[in-house]
Amino acid sequence: MRLFPIFVTAAAIALPALAAPASVTVNLKGPAGEDMGRATLTEGARGVVMRVDAKGLTPGWHGLHFHEKGDCSTADFKSAGGHVHDAKAVVHGFLAPGHNDAGDLPNLHAGTDGTAMVEVFTPFVSLSAGGDKPGLLDANGSALVIHAKADDYTSQPIGGAGDRVACAVIGAR
Repeated sequence: MRLFPIFVTAAAIALPALAAPASVTVNLKGPAGEDMGRATLTEGARGVVMRVDAKGLTPGWHGLHFHEKGDCSTADFKSAGGHVHDAKAVVHGFLAPGHNDAGDLPNLHAGTDGTAMVEVFTPFVSLSAGGDKPGLLDANGSALVIHAKADDYTSQPIGGAGDRVACAVIGAR
């Protein structure tokens, strides 16, 4: 019996300390600057896990994408640019023939009270720049954008998702 606590202690000392994964929390804002929730992005070994808690949305499905610039300064959020993409040909949509762009994410559903919560994993990006995937925290940052309508995952260039209704700066501006 006395060997067990000693063994556990010795094993715990022998294990290397694991660093916490890189993580960033960003605030979602509406066109008039109103608070529309937040998102937390955490770097994983093969991509990014993201938890979104949104409010103030119209009930129903909404497109959710990473955009190429960390800039939500205009009311229509077009300052965030197009979708994040890599050096390959840019084709939008999980169901479109060819390589989808790295900014593609699954749709988000808002309940009748306008709130939405989702946790998704994307293997198409990383938080840090300089790897084999687009980095959300590169020199010009990126943005998380929620659209007014659902993404149909095939139509070009944004899946028919419509206007940008919420935006969060990920790095940069």
